[in-house]
Amino acid sequence: MASYDPDLSKIEVLDLEFGSLPTIASFLIPSTDGPVLVESGPASTLGALEAALAARGMALGDVRNVLLTHIHLDHAGAAWKLAENGATVWVHPVGAPHLADPSKLLASATAIYGDAMDSLWGPVKPIPAGRLRTVDHGEVIRIGGLSFEALHTPGHARHHIAYRFGDAVFTGDVGGVRMPTGPVVPPCPPPDIDLEAWRASLAILREVGPGVLYLTHFGPFTDVPGHLDRLEDSLERFAAWVRVRLREGLDENSMLPLFEAYTRGFVDSAAPGERELECYALANPAFMSVWGLVRYWRKHGEPPAETRQSA
Repeated sequence: MASYDPDLSKIEVLDLEFGSLPTIASFLIPSTDGPVLVESGPASTLGALEAALAARGMALGDVRNVLLTHIHLDHAGAAWKLAENGATVWVHPVGAPHLADPSKLLASATAIYGDAMDSLWGPVKPIPAGRLRTVDHGEVIRIGGLSFEALHTPGHARHHIAYRFGDAVFTGDVGGVRMPTGPVVPPCPPPDIDLEAWRASLAILREVGPGVLYLTHFGPFTDVPGHLDRLEDSLERFAAWVRVRLREGLDENSMLPLFEAYTRGFVDSAAPGERELECYALANPAFMSVWGLVRYWRKHGEPPAETRQSA
């Protein structure tokens, strides 16, 4: 593992105001080679990103490097605009071709979101190959006196990278979704959900032993061991719930309202309040996890349900 001790107090959490709620963050870190941005957010929130940078005396063109955890549109949809303004975009090798030619990415997303694509995510354009840099597990990115260690952490997506920055890790989605007073829950969209890989990725995060996790959805949390344990537990519970329903013969459409009620009860048990419930629903819509987990279990032959979790 890389060894360095940056000043974490310089990390700024930028609320991209997705859906007018604090649900998607970018993280801004100053360097001697210009500010580094972890996560671009979607193109639909470019206005909020530009405003956040302007409030700090910066413009999009001042950002020289963008570190993407993965290429899902809520994390990477605006990366093309930053590249257009001169930024280098860092991404896992499997994700890079889909940023250079986003046609398959857009077709997959359109199949899910349909007519809501533009309002949710905004336009997506190709990123020239010269603006893309790939990074894989254990590699260290050195930018303007800073060092970021790439941690290949699949499970949510097979091209997922978390970035270690001193005593912090920017987790993307492998670290779950968590609002300030709510529980941590796993975002499980199709097509790449892999429980075994996610467990292994959580083991990597435990081995690294950071003092703080920066979640794209949403913000920093310092109770790291408990956070990771609770995330793994909720991942197992949600996956087992879907497996039970499949064994009962339910399809995705029949399962969805039941899963919505189940997950809302799970989140509401922490009494986060109506606003945070809205944040969870926007950052981690139930239908995505139903589709993702159903796909996972069907790929694995719908094995018998365990008894640890029931409706």
